[in-house]
Amino acid sequence: MTERIPWPVAGFDPVRRLHVIAAATPGGAVHEAVIDAPFDQVWAVAADLEGRLPRWLPDIRSVRLGEGPAEGRRQALVVGHSRLRARFDVELTPGWCLMRSRFLLGGLAARPESDGTRFAFLGAFRLPGAGPLGRALRPVTEPLADRSLHRFERLVREG
Repeated sequence: MTERIPWPVAGFDPVRRLHVIAAATPGGAVHEAVIDAPFDQVWAVAADLEGRLPRWLPDIRSVRLGEGPAEGRRQALVVGHSRLRARFDVELTPGWCLMRSRFLLGGLAARPESDGTRFAFLGAFRLPGAGPLGRALRPVTEPLADRSLHRFERLVREG
């Protein structure tokens, strides 16, 4: 009988996991910062999808969470300022949130670091041609993402 050699396992922290998803998603982009606050304080703001997500992401007017099929999974109705609506499947656990609709993908991730908490968010279109579209929109989306990170940091500081 031959000795069984275990398969290698790669464990990723939530931020690295978000980067992997972005790399596998055409046009996906991750924006991140190290925030000078403990993980619990940062994640309390990030996980408050109904109350705080619309306060730091400029294209979201409201988020209404509903029931989900399992622990850590929910449904959400997201309404934009243009009144467009999208239904999302949401996976939400400490340090991790992935939101998928028919046309959009969003994600939030956080991990403790020695000098605070690394926070990252992902945005991508789930459309044919999303890669070229995402790259074409980067001159517009990059400054918006930077401003969103600053608003998020301000919400964390405010508590």
